[in-house]
Amino acid sequence: MMLRLTGLRRLPTSIALTATALVGSLALTACGGTSSARTSDGKLDVVASFYPMEYLAEQIGGEHVHVTDLTAAGVEPHDLELTAKQVGAVQQADVVVYLKGLQPTVDQAVGQSSAKHKVDAAAASPLVDHHLDEGATDPAAQSGAAHDHAAGDPHIWLDPTRYATVAKSVGSELAKADPANAADYQKNTDALVTKLAALDQEFQDSLKGVKSKIFVTSHAAFGYLADHYGLNQIAINGVDPEAEPTPARLAEIQKAAKTNGVTTIFFETLVSPKLADTVAKDLGLKTAVLDPLEGVKDPAQHDYFSVMRQNLTNLKTALGATS
Repeated sequence: MMLRLTGLRRLPTSIALTATALVGSLALTACGGTSSARTSDGKLDVVASFYPMEYLAEQIGGEHVHVTDLTAAGVEPHDLELTAKQVGAVQQADVVVYLKGLQPTVDQAVGQSSAKHKVDAAAASPLVDHHLDEGATDPAAQSGAAHDHAAGDPHIWLDPTRYATVAKSVGSELAKADPANAADYQKNTDALVTKLAALDQEFQDSLKGVKSKIFVTSHAAFGYLADHYGLNQIAINGVDPEAEPTPARLAEIQKAAKTNGVTTIFFETLVSPKLADTVAKDLGLKTAVLDPLEGVKDPAQHDYFSVMRQNLTNLKTALGATS
């Protein structure tokens, strides 16, 4: 269950993508077509749309793949616009791993691609529209939230069990694209799924004894996490982390936070913390990071598991966990 006040989703402009795709297509034609994109060392050429998809491809593909992430490290992925080179990379790829509904320009490029092997994470783990505010303990939080994302909430990777389901689809598709190394892909998939199961258990054990089940975040990214672990999310913004809430919406958030004894306003790493700071200052509350893991600023220092465990630590502190 989740408490949420959503804003309207501001989609990135994609008018130029058709022209971009044409340029990319011409470049590919000049290079001899799109029949194969194997790298010079024989590895599969895998294109991933943003960090959670890149991480799966790298962990499961291992030494047999070369992975290109369309979204650079530290860049907020919602507003990604593709270059002609990136469109060409999608068209040439052996395997494309993406999440339909999150990045419209990527969706369009994938739709135009002749790549035979595509993994849509949203198909592997169908999206849910977290727009209902049923069960809110504060009537102010039941504000009739609107659908702010056409396909539903895309943040499925924040539930380790859903992420594991997507991992299995990635492993299966890599095996189809490269049967000679299918055993390695299966082995790597099994290992990753086991690690995700352990992470899931850590969350379950750590969040059993929380004093409060309600947390306030600047970005409505944590619906799946909240649902899976029996928590309630009050989100200042909808799926778009950079939307500007109205004064009335902020007033509702403040009232809900006071009523429910909230101690912390969470913000994220890839966008400005100004909004969370403002709400927290007005209420005399603390701020902390709850990272939606849409990207990792320094992949050499942090990965999916380290960030998720830091999220767990921060949630335990804010919710008064006893274990």
